[in-house]
Amino acid sequence: MAEVNYDDDSIRSLDWKEHIRLRPGMYIGKLGDGSAYDDGVYVLLKEIVDNSIDEFVMGAGRSIEISMSDHKVAVRDYGRGIPLGKVIDCVSKINTGGKYDSKAFQKSVGLNGVGTKAVNALSNSFTVQSYRDGRTKIAEFAKGELIREEAEKETSQRNGTAINFLPDDTIFRHYRFIPEFVENMIWNYVFLNAGLTINFNGQKYLSERGLYDLLNKNTDVENIRYPIIHLKGEDIEIAMTHGQQYGEEYYSFVNGQHTTQGGTHQAAFREAVVKTIREFYKKEFDASDVRASIVAAIAIKVQEPVFESQTKTKLGSQNVGPDGPSVRGFINDFLKKELDNYLHKNPAVADALLKRIMQSERERKDIAGIKKLANERAKKASLHNRKLRDCKLHFEDTHERKQDTTLFITEGDSASGSITKSRDVQTQAVFSLKGKPLNCYGLTKKVVYENEEFNLLQHALNIEDGLDGLRYNNIVIATDADVDGMHIRLLLMTFFLQFFPDLVKAGHVFILQTPLFRVRNKKETIYCYSDEERRNAIAKLGTKPEITRFKGLGEISPEEFGLFIGKDIRLDPVILKDANIKGLLEYFMGKNTPTRQQHIVNNLRVEKDDESINPLVAEDLESVTLDVAV
Repeated sequence: MAEVNYDDDSIRSLDWKEHIRLRPGMYIGKLGDGSAYDDGVYVLLKEIVDNSIDEFVMGAGRSIEISMSDHKVAVRDYGRGIPLGKVIDCVSKINTGGKYDSKAFQKSVGLNGVGTKAVNALSNSFTVQSYRDGRTKIAEFAKGELIREEAEKETSQRNGTAINFLPDDTIFRHYRFIPEFVENMIWNYVFLNAGLTINFNGQKYLSERGLYDLLNKNTDVENIRYPIIHLKGEDIEIAMTHGQQYGEEYYSFVNGQHTTQGGTHQAAFREAVVKTIREFYKKEFDASDVRASIVAAIAIKVQEPVFESQTKTKLGSQNVGPDGPSVRGFINDFLKKELDNYLHKNPAVADALLKRIMQSERERKDIAGIKKLANERAKKASLHNRKLRDCKLHFEDTHERKQDTTLFITEGDSASGSITKSRDVQTQAVFSLKGKPLNCYGLTKKVVYENEEFNLLQHALNIEDGLDGLRYNNIVIATDADVDGMHIRLLLMTFFLQFFPDLVKAGHVFILQTPLFRVRNKKETIYCYSDEERRNAIAKLGTKPEITRFKGLGEISPEEFGLFIGKDIRLDPVILKDANIKGLLEYFMGKNTPTRQQHIVNNLRVEKDDESINPLVAEDLESVTLDVAV
């Protein structure tokens, strides 16, 4: 092995923007293309809005305006405005900001002076303008480099800060903003900040009752077992109820930051709920029976929060304040007093809660025998499981769950074979279905253990006891874009929504896009995902290019497939807009065939052009499969 020189010339110093651009994942987590709610482009937006929220929390500015296209973002707040002499420093010098002064900002999310600088460094264009006491200053950057600065001048605009940015498309390849993810982020902001109004692309968002409104929006209120319990104290707010769904569902926040991976505050809440309820009823319930079907939101405020990563998705060990109690003790004491008082004052709620716990206990015991046998079968099958071609690394392998891993669920051996040969064996696994899975709508969780395929899928994902042990954070349904493929998609989504809805709500389920056409000549090959892309490719390549129509995944060679599941993978997230999962499944997967047939008749559309008959648009094709689902 040749010796490598290690001398003075080997040592290199990076300036702030070079470091951020060289290691963006350190600052904003995974890059992504916007198809997942935690992709970096949303972190960029959040870093800017967090500063505006902190202004509101400090009593400056009651509204924020956000406008967005597929690629560009503008945020305007009406806070105090960045001090004009520090406008450039605040967006381009690491460890510069007002939040180091505890008198100016308390219980803020961003305390490391990095967030806005990361947005600046990772944007093709970044403009900041501050309005303060009748004067304004503007500066413009490109990839962190200052390219234009204007002298201070007078203005009639209200105090505040305006920031426009365009993410760098060489770092965020093929990115786009999905409005539903942005809307969820905005809803969380207003739920946590009563009195705040956010205007997003012309629509107003505000909340009067905080976390109560959050649960009311995100829960099927027709199927909850008792009215939402809403408890508020100094630096803590909790809302909770029990529903009919399987599993547990939590929304947790620290200083307004949505901690999607939980942390000490969420763990403390889960423990404290069980302890308080056991003491109230004077019965040693199994913890899983108390928490089964729970839906809860918890928000706390602490000084100088300690997160386990720069993206602040999980709270570490923490005290409420420098001299305050631990988060665990703080939450336990609050629930012990407030939840216990609430249950004493509301006997009807206490009775309904007890009935829900007893029902969970009966259901658990009812499937215990079946579960034991199914788990034994799954354990044996895992040693030589032909359905699963596993990868070497998994989502839960690291403490911070940073490892990005994918499970492709495919139909048939040919498609599975192509993906298996072209996948990244380190981080991509394949689960092969045999034919169409069972329509499990209306069935109990027994079917998850009685149906071998569902049981093996559950064990492959490791979600039997919740998402804490999830092995793949991207679950990708990879089926053909024909009627049978769409039907299998619906049946799989029914399985997840029926038994593991939190998997969908947490943004882990996707549909794989694969090209419909290949257009090529001797010099260039273009893969097209729509008829419009096909026409554009034909126009680009000129006269008589070779056009191939892919009818199924099995027709795509492993070499080509590698191009579609690597860095340029295109995924459509499965986004749940309607909290009424039961009604949604009943309509699409139940036995109301005449109503569904009328829907198909009203929405079926076939388009023609002078070259070919276009495929049905996805929403129509999905509708066509619905009648087959019964």
